[in-house]
Amino acid sequence: MSEVPAGALAGLRVLDATQMLAGPIAGMRLGDLGADVIKIEGLNGEFNRSHGYADVDLKGHTTTFLGLNRNKRSLAVDLKNDRGREVFYDLVRHSDVFIQNFRAGTVDRLGVDWDTLRGINPRLVYASISGYGSTGPGAERPGQDLVLQGYSGSMWFVGTEDQPPSPGGIPAIDAMTGYQAVVAILAALIARSNSGQGQHVEVDMLSVVMDAQIQELVTYLNAGVLPRRSAEHTAHAWIGAPYGVYQTSDGWLTLAMCPIDKLGQALGEQRLNDYTDVRDAQRHADQIYAIVRPHFTKRSTQEWIELLDTYNIWSGPVYTYADLESDPHVQARELVQTMQHPDAGTVRTVAPPIRMSRNKVAIRKAPPLLGADTRSILVDLLGYDTSSVDELIASRAVGTADCEEDAQR
Repeated sequence: MSEVPAGALAGLRVLDATQMLAGPIAGMRLGDLGADVIKIEGLNGEFNRSHGYADVDLKGHTTTFLGLNRNKRSLAVDLKNDRGREVFYDLVRHSDVFIQNFRAGTVDRLGVDWDTLRGINPRLVYASISGYGSTGPGAERPGQDLVLQGYSGSMWFVGTEDQPPSPGGIPAIDAMTGYQAVVAILAALIARSNSGQGQHVEVDMLSVVMDAQIQELVTYLNAGVLPRRSAEHTAHAWIGAPYGVYQTSDGWLTLAMCPIDKLGQALGEQRLNDYTDVRDAQRHADQIYAIVRPHFTKRSTQEWIELLDTYNIWSGPVYTYADLESDPHVQARELVQTMQHPDAGTVRTVAPPIRMSRNKVAIRKAPPLLGADTRSILVDLLGYDTSSVDELIASRAVGTADCEEDAQR
């Protein structure tokens, strides 16, 4: 890749000891912004190296790992090995941020807990990501997106009254938790610039998904009103008709909030003139949906969008991934980009979602091979000599991308 201007977080070193989605996405986003992110992995690699979506891989590399670990280096180290742990401690002394999402109690067993690491580096920002937080009766339960969708109440009011609870199509809670972790880390770094001291920040999935439902929960907590499922397929329990998804002659159309009478004009539907009160959209949602739905099957999605635009009614298509990839706006914004991986070759991926006027947010480096940077980190960053590194590799305290060859030397 060609040289790019420094990112906003250039000079910041992050140790990313996470796996699955929420943690790796936090480390990746810091890397996108210019931080030197070192992925801390066991000698066999993290979970996503061997468990990917749809049983798909690119020359032995899962698309899941490739998608979540760009702009990182890899240090393969056994934290259960005393010598491996000392290597990690050396790295902590040279770092600014440590991110972990181990199960409850694991950091204490490994000796990488907050109290231990702040004793090594008082300026360290230590970020913990979990399902339910570090305290409370549910702290030790496993946190996973689908489980949290159900636990948080967010799944309950999606769908019609005759359907079971409906899960979301993407792991949004995981992704939101990763983003909130980045916010917490950056806030702690700003605080450190004033105090000179690091701190422990915690982000948990349950808190994040409850925060994402703040409108719904504040309504319930203060008025006692529960979301209800309707007879018709509404897009949200408390947003009135015609907010929803409609079948057209050649696909599907989304329709956001709009005045009922204006929609009646667009559809040529006189019955919608009866709903003149602003509260009718909620009170009579099922009746309005039943009137509106049959109209949309008479034209194509694009025809409806063009017509509704003339009435300033917000609408859009329901895309497949193939549609999204070929969309002119997606192409003009270069929202699909490529990176060069040493094994998988050219990998197509999604562009970072942040843009800055003075600093470059960029894909600088493809996801690393397991242990690909172990030698350079130990020699160039920590000052170990070559013979010491060879000895650590032979003792299985650390590993490299060519670990079998190294072990035989």
